[in-house]
Amino acid sequence: MSTETDTAKPAQQDTSDNRPYAVILYGATSFVGQITAHYLTNFLSNAKNKDGSNVTWAIAGRDEEKLNELQSKLESKVDIIIANSKDSASLDEMTKQTQVIISTVGPYLKYGEPLIKSCAENGTDYVDLTGEAIFIKEMMDKYQDTAKQSGARIVNSCGFDSIPSDLGVYFTQTKAEEKFGEACNVIHMRVKAAKGGISGGTIASMATIFEEVGEDKSRRKQVANPYLLNDDTDVPNVRQDNVSKPEYDSTHKRWLAPFVMASINTRIVHRSNQLLGYEYGRDFKYDEAMWMKDGVKGKLSSYAMSAGLLGFATAMMIKPSRELLSKHVLPKAGTGPSKDEQENGYFDIRHFGQTAKNDTITVKVTGDKDPGYGSTSRMLAQAALCLAQDISKEDVGGGFWTPASAMGDKLIARLEEHSGLRFEVIDG
Repeated sequence: MSTETDTAKPAQQDTSDNRPYAVILYGATSFVGQITAHYLTNFLSNAKNKDGSNVTWAIAGRDEEKLNELQSKLESKVDIIIANSKDSASLDEMTKQTQVIISTVGPYLKYGEPLIKSCAENGTDYVDLTGEAIFIKEMMDKYQDTAKQSGARIVNSCGFDSIPSDLGVYFTQTKAEEKFGEACNVIHMRVKAAKGGISGGTIASMATIFEEVGEDKSRRKQVANPYLLNDDTDVPNVRQDNVSKPEYDSTHKRWLAPFVMASINTRIVHRSNQLLGYEYGRDFKYDEAMWMKDGVKGKLSSYAMSAGLLGFATAMMIKPSRELLSKHVLPKAGTGPSKDEQENGYFDIRHFGQTAKNDTITVKVTGDKDPGYGSTSRMLAQAALCLAQDISKEDVGGGFWTPASAMGDKLIARLEEHSGLRFEVIDG
């Protein structure tokens, strides 16, 4: 599959030769930021790693004391840059110094726009780990033209939201075309197994989304639109399946439950299809769900999971219950899974593809660390390095992209070599 589009590319800023840093990690003292900083330090200082040679990077944020503390814990010294999302001048000074910004500062609906704006205006590439589709939509509407003109490649959702889904579909379609001569018109993604914790930052992002949806009816319509991120003039109107309650999968003899990240992952996948020139087909259908066991136990688990997610969503949309949960029940900002939990986590997801001629293919995507943090930090870092080192602006110009449409095979190769992910075709 091609990762290029036919979009005309205007004259764009040179960000490779005259900027002192290849990558700046902004929000480095956040929970996932610290994990990413340690990973980047180890990865780039490894003498055996040719991809890390001559890569100069820095950590950034608003709290100099916390940045100094983080710097003292890293295995090799990196520069510190002070920048604050409330100070546009400091953001511009930072973004003009680097090829790529990694942002871990969420909730993005509350704090993300100033940095996107600065990157778009200064021709600086950008990656983040947001799962907030309505944030991406707003930023596309405001800064797409600016980013195209400046040459800034903005790539959201470069963590567990939504790389395994987005690149998993891309990989499945690539293999289907090789094997059958056509893409799959239907793919079902199923989370077979996952083990990992949740951080206060993730909870804060979820709370922000539910708050927006609870207070603004137009947000509900946005969130329900599977093509929210498709911004072409002829958006498909195919009715998409949505596993929102317990269902039985008779093909694989398992119960299904809703997958909390489907609402962002499916939107990213459909945008990738658009940006790839609808190589998956304009009638392409895609859905995600959690696999449960067969029998009574699986049925009970499916109903319990569905009820729990519905109850949580309902509670988070109501201010008093949202504040009660945030204060007394849910993880606090800056907290998350322990190092052992990150190292011992994993995920195993499957993509079941079917072509219009009823040929079938199954792809397995796995990660060997906690999906939300151990694996996400590696995906995020490698996405930034991929943009900086592997993807020229002649091949992929400025604008809002997805992991699959901007980086495709090159990012898959990096993730398999350096991040503990694996993409493979399997039987059934």
